[in-house]
Amino acid sequence: MKAVILCGGRGRRLNESTEYMPKPLVEIGGTPILWHIIKIYSYQGVKDFILCLGYKGEMIKDYFLKLENMSNDFILDLKKNKIYHYNDNDELDVTISFIDTGDESMTGARIARIKKYIREDEDFFVTYGDGVADINLKELYEHHKKSGKIATLTSVHPVYRYGLVELQNGAIMQFDEKPNMKDFINGGFMVFNKKVFNYLSKDENCILEQEPLKNLCKDNQLSGYIHKGFWKAMDTQKDVDEMEKIYKQGAPWEIWKKTDWVINKNSLKRISNVCEDKENDKNNDSN
Repeated sequence: MKAVILCGGRGRRLNESTEYMPKPLVEIGGTPILWHIIKIYSYQGVKDFILCLGYKGEMIKDYFLKLENMSNDFILDLKKNKIYHYNDNDELDVTISFIDTGDESMTGARIARIKKYIREDEDFFVTYGDGVADINLKELYEHHKKSGKIATLTSVHPVYRYGLVELQNGAIMQFDEKPNMKDFINGGFMVFNKKVFNYLSKDENCILEQEPLKNLCKDNQLSGYIHKGFWKAMDTQKDVDEMEKIYKQGAPWEIWKKTDWVINKNSLKRISNVCEDKENDKNNDSN
């Protein structure tokens, strides 16, 4: 399976940083948030990525082209024009396709424009280039397959930005500082099968979160996977500051550093194994 990451938006509400760089390159703990997102997937066995580039996409290409040299000690032999690395610390054992999907394209159009890179019978992950979570991708994918629907999105309870008060006759009876909302929102970390392209358009104004998802819902083809663990999106500078603070306290999304995560690494079944089981079942049925 591939993971498609939407990396092309301008991030206007984070203009302090995105005036000079694309949002996915905004750093948390000294590393772009895009690196963290890729690590969440790669740790769980998803090794093939498609980055939907747009605004300042050349900077994202440049970051990964230089990643090995920037992450390791090396020798530069100017005479032979060769680089020899002492070690390999970039920790990303992945393959990445960098696809220009247009500077002004909306989310739906970006996905529509990478259709030719998805195999005919292939399911694929999709997420945004600004959100992290300690999500169990195996459980997410199994939920998607069990639902039998075209699309699955991860549903999360976000935190209110302000404290809530309960008033009665002019007196505050209860105060709750930034509690979790009771309602769910789309937290990204989606799974689609290729039929989703019937709901998308390459027109740059096609917004995934508008007509495509609404029509999928209308056709009873949209499933929701509830994630009860950590989730955080980086939308404003305040979010960046909060995420940096969380990182310094021990980033919950860094599942690759945790021995007590929901799945022990030694017993982790890669997503690819789930796909292979599905393919074997299909072949057995045909026989």
